[in-house]
Amino acid sequence: MPTDPFVPPDPADRPRQQQNLPPGTALPPAPRWQAQRPGDLAAPQPSGALFGTPGPNVGYAYTLAERVADRLQLGAHEAFDDVIPVIAEIAGKRAALFGRAPVIHDVDVAVKLLGYDGSADPEFAETRHMIVHEAGHNYYRRREIVDTVPEQLLRLPVAELGEAVAEWRELTRTKLFTELGRSTA
Repeated sequence: MPTDPFVPPDPADRPRQQQNLPPGTALPPAPRWQAQRPGDLAAPQPSGALFGTPGPNVGYAYTLAERVADRLQLGAHEAFDDVIPVIAEIAGKRAALFGRAPVIHDVDVAVKLLGYDGSADPEFAETRHMIVHEAGHNYYRRREIVDTVPEQLLRLPVAELGEAVAEWRELTRTKLFTELGRSTA
């Protein structure tokens, strides 16, 4: 069978792009992506209740959340099946706000925010239990929980979360219980 003259017989001898350029030249930077194909969404992404925050590979947050399951400090009547999806979706929202795929720090923020690292006072832990109950099986419940977390809080670095999380818990505890806990009371 004939072989293309540009295919080297040994894979280690493959030409590199840099070697094919004239001396003193470099590859230009990649151009900015633009929606040019018929299926590309050229308009702004829809937003609002139950739409979520689209981002690259946000489903990976579920894998990351399962990896920290042994570190979570759940209440007496809380179930991992309810907690893991809520943590994953908060982490996915945080990652999408930065325009990247989720990393372990996003999961750490979600764990700290909800107090599963042991930082929640008993009053917030009881409210959290009422809110998160059955959230693993109810998409609408998860979306409501995630939508209550403000964007400004999710954009904070992990080191600066302490005081902001305490304020968020105090300000939203009543709101979370009345709006999201209404069907569990």
